[in-house]
Amino acid sequence: MRTIYERLLGPVLVVLAPLALCFLVVHLAWGLLTALLVFPVLPAAARDALVQFWSRIALVALGIRLELVVDPAATPIAASRGSLIVSNHTSWADVFVIAAVTPARFVAKSEIAGWPVIGMFARAVGTLFVTRARRHAVVEVNRAASQRLVSGQSVVIFPEGTTTDGSRLLRFHANLFQAGIDVAAPVVPLSLEYLQDGRPSPAAAFIGDMTLVASMWRIVIAPRLTVRLRWLPSIATAGQTRQAVARLAQAAIHTALALPQTDALPVNDASDFPPLPLAEEGRGEGAQ
Repeated sequence: MRTIYERLLGPVLVVLAPLALCFLVVHLAWGLLTALLVFPVLPAAARDALVQFWSRIALVALGIRLELVVDPAATPIAASRGSLIVSNHTSWADVFVIAAVTPARFVAKSEIAGWPVIGMFARAVGTLFVTRARRHAVVEVNRAASQRLVSGQSVVIFPEGTTTDGSRLLRFHANLFQAGIDVAAPVVPLSLEYLQDGRPSPAAAFIGDMTLVASMWRIVIAPRLTVRLRWLPSIATAGQTRQAVARLAQAAIHTALALPQTDALPVNDASDFPPLPLAEEGRGEGAQ
């Protein structure tokens, strides 16, 4: 039987949702100003710490509780700098979740650069954008990502190429794994799962024709929304093909999410987004 608290929580969140969204907009705005005005004079470590702090506050504003589970066999988070981080993809909020745990630069589709405030902030903090219609876009992004990895920065990719409702794992496109292969950087798989009362929840899913504002509203009115992030053992890339590494990362995340075996799809070794032309050496696009 539901308690009075449980019955009232939903309506209360609906009433408070406009305030939460206003706070989130202000939070995004000050984050953008900080990135534009303060970041240029700060050392890298201070910038990373600010982004991590900012991301944690963004999750609080959204009402998302972060539950971090580190696999005992995994490389410690603090020692994982310079890794290619790979995650399943459910929501635009995934970026805040990962950034709240570890400093990283993200690879995203170019459309996000045009989003109000969020797009400007993404550019200011060093996001790498892929323009899907450009033939050599993925090659250029892989080159830039490799440079970041060599410099000791971690880079995050979402190899499903799109978001899902969290109930399945789409096949991984191997193209952006090449950045890690080229410099023998370890690949760290992450699994993200949104839950309510311990059960999978679609509340954070950003799919179909949903607008960003509608998605934000849906998140802030969801009672007891938790995201469980599992930090999994790293995968060595030396001497491996991008297809083999992508397949290993997909299997690790699939197992961590405990999805039905019928959802384990093969890695796509060719173009990710037909009928767009392939980039050099047959590398298609697998950006967020």
